[in-house]
Amino acid sequence: MGTGGDGEKAAPALPLEALLALGLDQRTAENALVNSKVTANLAAVIAEAGIKECDKSVGNLLYAVATKYPANALVHRPVLIKYVLSTKIKNPAQLDAALSFLSNIGPDSLDIKKFEEACGVGVVVSIEEIKSTVTDVLEENMEAIKEQRYHINVGTLCGQVRKRHPWGDAKAIKEEIDKRLAEILGPKTEADNIKPVKKKKEKPAKVEEKKVAVATSAPPSEEELNPYTIFPQPEENFKVHTEIFFSSGNIWRAHNTKEILEKHLKATGGKVMTRFPPEPNGYLHIGHAKAMFIDFGLAKERNGHCYLRFDDTNPEAEKKEYIDHIQEIVHWMGWEPYKVTYTSDYFQALYEHAVELIRKGLAYVDHQTAEEIKEYREKKMNSPWRDRPIEESLKLFEDMRRGLIAEGAATLRMKQDMQNENKNMSDLIAYRIKFTPHPHAGDKWCIYPSYDYAHCMVDSLENITHSLCTLEFDIRRPSYYWLLVALGLYQPYVWEYSRLNISNTVMSKRKLNRLVTEKWVDGWDDPRLLTLAGLRRRGVSSTAINSFIRGIGITRREELNKTAPRTMVVLRPLKVVITNLEEGKVLDLDGKMWPDASDTDASSHYKVPFSRTVYIEKTDFRLKDSKDYYGLAPGKSVMLRYAFPIKCTDVIYGDSPDDIVEIQAEYDPLKTSKLKGVLHWVAEPTPGVEPLKVEVRLFEKLFMSENPGELEDWLGDLNLNSKEVIKDAYAVPSLATAVLGDKFQFERLGYFAVDTDSTPEKLVFNRTVTLRDSFGKAGPK
Repeated sequence: MGTGGDGEKAAPALPLEALLALGLDQRTAENALVNSKVTANLAAVIAEAGIKECDKSVGNLLYAVATKYPANALVHRPVLIKYVLSTKIKNPAQLDAALSFLSNIGPDSLDIKKFEEACGVGVVVSIEEIKSTVTDVLEENMEAIKEQRYHINVGTLCGQVRKRHPWGDAKAIKEEIDKRLAEILGPKTEADNIKPVKKKKEKPAKVEEKKVAVATSAPPSEEELNPYTIFPQPEENFKVHTEIFFSSGNIWRAHNTKEILEKHLKATGGKVMTRFPPEPNGYLHIGHAKAMFIDFGLAKERNGHCYLRFDDTNPEAEKKEYIDHIQEIVHWMGWEPYKVTYTSDYFQALYEHAVELIRKGLAYVDHQTAEEIKEYREKKMNSPWRDRPIEESLKLFEDMRRGLIAEGAATLRMKQDMQNENKNMSDLIAYRIKFTPHPHAGDKWCIYPSYDYAHCMVDSLENITHSLCTLEFDIRRPSYYWLLVALGLYQPYVWEYSRLNISNTVMSKRKLNRLVTEKWVDGWDDPRLLTLAGLRRRGVSSTAINSFIRGIGITRREELNKTAPRTMVVLRPLKVVITNLEEGKVLDLDGKMWPDASDTDASSHYKVPFSRTVYIEKTDFRLKDSKDYYGLAPGKSVMLRYAFPIKCTDVIYGDSPDDIVEIQAEYDPLKTSKLKGVLHWVAEPTPGVEPLKVEVRLFEKLFMSENPGELEDWLGDLNLNSKEVIKDAYAVPSLATAVLGDKFQFERLGYFAVDTDSTPEKLVFNRTVTLRDSFGKAGPK
């Protein structure tokens, strides 16, 4: 990366070795040093800790302190560091609780006893306690367990146990629940393995959306207006694609001859032909959204065609569930394939080309083991069978096809260049033996082509004009073209684009599969995952995803701001009694669904009842006021959104001074006060009637580190507090009509979408994304 000229202040000198000595992985350490703010914070934390090295677990916690510590409580940071170094705070859950506690008290004096209680210092939860609590929770949920059997939400059960034992071993809790459920329910039946189908409610007609004025900016560049201008036209595909250098000094200059290109253009009519080629071994994630945007987008922009091609060369990895999901999610993303094809559709042609390759002396049957192949590649040595006679390889390959050679006893390898500096030219494997029926091709084949062999060949057979892939395939470009040149086949234009990398998550299908199968998350569509199904369930639209991919900036809030009407929900209610409002009186006020709604436009407003009993967030009240605090405090006034100013006149306590059960206040019906603090709230719709209850799910990053995929123990980096379920939030009455697919802005809380778990009895909302608190600094977290 180059350096810019913005004059950014340099961070304190901090060598890479200092971060590695803390146990941080190489990538995390390198990323930290790129960010001047993170570097400065890390330098300060290391200085306050007074250490030069520590074990990995402590180092990761110190890194979290440096990157997450609240700025308003810096005076207490040395205390927290001591607790981390002494291992009194020894896991991410304790640290998060400590950070939350310190954020709430800010620079005020630190009550050590309350601090230790808040973050579980010294608390040990025994296995016996876990077992006992699991028993209680299962008994409380027995009716639902017997009704839903293995479809019961295990995550919810775990959450109920962890609510009682927040410092208990999360893994031990889940294992005990799984064990007990198996004992209660017995073996899974056929019905247990069928995913329940949930009926969608019919959505009511939407209010016509108003256009929102957009601020003017500098004219966009040609590439911003049309990102596909960088790609050549199909008729220009006669230039040299790449030069393939051999250790012997020979050079192959890969390009299409005039005759080959003319034949290709005749077959395609000169149209752009692309392909989106996922392997059906898991659900698609946001990285695939970028691939779709480029593959389908280029074809659409040039009035061409894009295939949806399933790369199904591995018969053991494919599942119909994944194929069905991929087709459905491609459609949801707004793309329509020209045709749906499978690499297995071309197995016969691929086999015939392999025979041709052997006849040309450019492939051979090999008997080396995987370990031997690896060793010989490292030493740049030829296989002992590399120069066997062509007729011998032909016979052996036929024996492989007929199933006469044991699995693992032979492979077909391309005769490329074992002494090449590029390892992707080291006689790559073309075919392996697998005695496994193929989900699409049946039991016809017991030899299956490798990705390196099939990928380029099927691109050529489908007359793909632009073969687009991520940059890690750049080093495979010579082997891609080597095979096509060797067989005299049409060569597509290959272009590599940067891979989409996002911090604090994993996008490897193998790792995602482990998270799902080992039930660290609630399925492939868990809103904490960056699978497209997870993003959809979280409330992110395909429009927002495609806009994000297009590179116009982070448009999540912009898009939702125009499509998600505002409403009010209180997550953690604190009762406020308006003492000067007469008993039984209810005022119907108007709340704005859109910020620019006209006061005369009734369709852009919703009704908000204001009664003697209202509820605000617990975090919006403090006993001690301060200049930078805009919430409610004794003797202080705040504005209730769309309603009136209220002033706290009394505080009602429960059994202890920390247990505040009610606030008493007076309202100003004339609105004579001018106030900075504006709070959201929900009232009893009629006297004595509880407000509408909804369930709200809040999601945080799934992993603590920026690059968990680089960690050896990446599962140990999971953020155990990545999902918080608030069962009994209060909402305004108008929210009762929400249906699946609806999205809202809960004022001061963020954007939320109706979840598939919603029932007629209770709505469930997922937080899509947070938003900056525009009404005061005391907004709930």
